[in-house]
Amino acid sequence: MRHVEELARIAVDIGLELHMEIGPGLLESVYEALLAASLGRRGIKVDRQKPIAVRYAGLVFAEGFRADLMLEDRLVIEVKSVDRLAAVHSKQLLTYLRLSNLPLGVLMNFGGATFREGLKRVVNQHTDFASSRLRVFACTKRRCPLPLKPVNRSARGHLPARAVSRSTQWSMSS
Repeated sequence: MRHVEELARIAVDIGLELHMEIGPGLLESVYEALLAASLGRRGIKVDRQKPIAVRYAGLVFAEGFRADLMLEDRLVIEVKSVDRLAAVHSKQLLTYLRLSNLPLGVLMNFGGATFREGLKRVVNQHTDFASSRLRVFACTKRRCPLPLKPVNRSARGHLPARAVSRSTQWSMSS
């Protein structure tokens, strides 16, 4: 059985390939079907529109929601085809992850000009990030999971290219 991080990596690679070859403009259901077929060709078990039960206060709703794609019963992929993702899309996926008790989900929007702007990784109490290529760290001067070192500014005050962002004066140690 594949690790959830490996499943996410494969799904993102296939999503990028689809976006580059087909581009934006199709219905969400078309991207969902193409993504499911491509993942299936790679030997991954894919369930489309998988009903997930919701349990609350002793009540059980057999079809509380439907996951667009469920990979090997471990990873939820929510497919969108809109101009720009809204905050509610990430919240929706996080709720799905919480209700299904899964650690990781990927939100893919095929409607934007670039795939990168429509790709979101949503985490629900996930701690095993060892093999992740999609890792994102929120670093500050006081707290960061990565070793930091001060960045020297140029004579004009610009940060060198290796800096984490233009708003910080810290970079990852090499």
